[in-house]
Amino acid sequence: MAAAACSGEAAARALCAFSPRDRRWFAISGSDGRLRVWETASSRLQHEYVPSAHLSAACTCLAWAPPGGRPPPSKDGPQRKKRKSEVAEEDRQLDVLAIGTAVGSILLYSTVKGELQSKLDGGHDNRVNCVRWHQDNCCLYSCSEDKHIVEWNTQTCKVKCKWKGDNSSVTSLCISPDGKMLLSAGRTIKLWDLETKEVYRHFTGHATSVSSLMFTAVKPMNESKPFDGTTGLYFLSGAIHDRLLSVWQIRSDRKEKNAVMSFTVTDEPTFIDLTVSEVKEEPVKLAVVCRDGQLHLFEHILNGYCKKPLTSNCTIQIATPGNDGDSTPKPVPILAAAFCTDKQSLLLVYGNALQPIIEKVALNTTESHICLIRDVKKVLSLKTDVALTKVKMPVVNSDTKVLVPGIPGHSTTVKTPSSGKEKKKNKRKPGETEESIEERLGALDIDVSKVKTPGGLPQTDSFAVLLVQGLESNDAEILNRVLNTRKENVIKNTVARMPIHAVIPLLHELTKRLQGNPYSASLMVRWLKSVFTLHASYLSTLPDLIPQLGMLYQFMESRVKTLQKLSRLHGRLFILVTQVAASATVQDVTEVNQTAKLVYEDESSEEEGSDDMMADKDSDENWDEDEEKEEQSDEQDMTDEQDVTVEKEVNGDSDLEPENESEEE
Repeated sequence: MAAAACSGEAAARALCAFSPRDRRWFAISGSDGRLRVWETASSRLQHEYVPSAHLSAACTCLAWAPPGGRPPPSKDGPQRKKRKSEVAEEDRQLDVLAIGTAVGSILLYSTVKGELQSKLDGGHDNRVNCVRWHQDNCCLYSCSEDKHIVEWNTQTCKVKCKWKGDNSSVTSLCISPDGKMLLSAGRTIKLWDLETKEVYRHFTGHATSVSSLMFTAVKPMNESKPFDGTTGLYFLSGAIHDRLLSVWQIRSDRKEKNAVMSFTVTDEPTFIDLTVSEVKEEPVKLAVVCRDGQLHLFEHILNGYCKKPLTSNCTIQIATPGNDGDSTPKPVPILAAAFCTDKQSLLLVYGNALQPIIEKVALNTTESHICLIRDVKKVLSLKTDVALTKVKMPVVNSDTKVLVPGIPGHSTTVKTPSSGKEKKKNKRKPGETEESIEERLGALDIDVSKVKTPGGLPQTDSFAVLLVQGLESNDAEILNRVLNTRKENVIKNTVARMPIHAVIPLLHELTKRLQGNPYSASLMVRWLKSVFTLHASYLSTLPDLIPQLGMLYQFMESRVKTLQKLSRLHGRLFILVTQVAASATVQDVTEVNQTAKLVYEDESSEEEGSDDMMADKDSDENWDEDEEKEEQSDEQDMTDEQDVTVEKEVNGDSDLEPENESEEE
């Protein structure tokens, strides 16, 4: 049974780990820095440990000591055989929990004694990201933000070996089943030989920091070749902000450095547990808890390369029944999950990190999606009435002030709970008016606008639930109620909170509605924008994305092709409408009467005008007579010349030649 995943971001979520022995204990450390150990069978708090520097040196990682190892003998020479009682006592002493801190120290807490057993200092000068126990209990490995890996001797509390693990911070570790190899990861993954402290293999790794590493098998699947302890084994890795869990295989050749297969989940994995495969035909069962509070179960036989990412066989969610005046079910986050020894049941831890609820459920992977309805408030009220705890609340004086971490100098008064006899009688004096609800909320510094009214609009979480219900039941009334909203914030928050398995059905529904009324299509485009913006990374991982979105793509292509023609038609219609409107405005303008209303005529000006007109007329007539006389004189000259030439020809006279003419001259 593999150990729980080690976290690289302690501040972002609660750190938790199951004890490897029958999952009897469950340790969890929240944001307050306190370590709490719960018994899984009864869900009772057994231990609560508050480190002395729990505020400045918060817990960053947890790891239980393995059950199989034995500490080495302290004396040389033969040892006597131990009695059964001594062996049982020694087994009890092995329930030790290693706690990494943000300042670089490692604490060893004994759950049997209920106290701090030892402290490991001097190995790291920065935050500890992961701790891993070796099969030999006296040895512990840790990695840190200071780029180093440290091997500790837990008996002497000293460093055995320290070496540089990466050029950047080392975030996760895992020891091979034979105890001879060590996996370390920052962004790339390295396999180290623990004897020589040299790199044996390199793997590509992830784009972000690796948060979990674990082997999935004890023996290789190919039993024909000799087994050297690691060659042929598969191991699993997960990274922060990455929704793919990668599976790698250690091969004899150094060429293959990429993952052989991957598992896809809805959000970043926060807790991983698996059943180790010991037989070739036995599938590996994987339980992955994501940041969104869902649990994904996988069951697959690791037998080589697989191109497509594998989806979960079953997804488990927990929600409240939605009673007591609030009909909207609320999701309850799952904190951790682990397989029991029979591999047929699961331990679920859900609710609040300060008061978790632990429940054992049977495995049922026949259904792809299971939603468990649990009344968390009722269960917690029963637990507080029945449970017996060792934690004692101190008696505090009313004048005492306690400094609260966070803002320097900020203090608050701790009020002691009043007994039944000291209750004040809330009676108003005569003539005194009662304060309104708004004034009371204002005295408590509560924004009245944020208080939800029973008759108000549904919130975005209820919209997400309604949307999923409408998609699963194909209820047109529910879908119309959700999809006809016009508020951008509501659409964005609804798409962000909806489960990942409902993205493709939502796209199909939006594609169908886009083909209808143009008004409805304009609303569906807003939903499409939010879906592609928020879930683009998930859609890119789907192997059959092109056939899934083929109809939507063709529909959008047809709309885009007609856009140019519609734009031209729109431009022409706009010009026509503008011209018609301009002509209508011209016709509406009234014609102006341009006839003079008053005319003044002077007599002297009329007489002078008549004389001038007569003079001009006379001059024009004289001009015409002169032209006629000139024409007649020209005609007379022409006739005279013609008569002279005729006479010369008759008399025989002719013009002289040029030579005789010159002589005569």
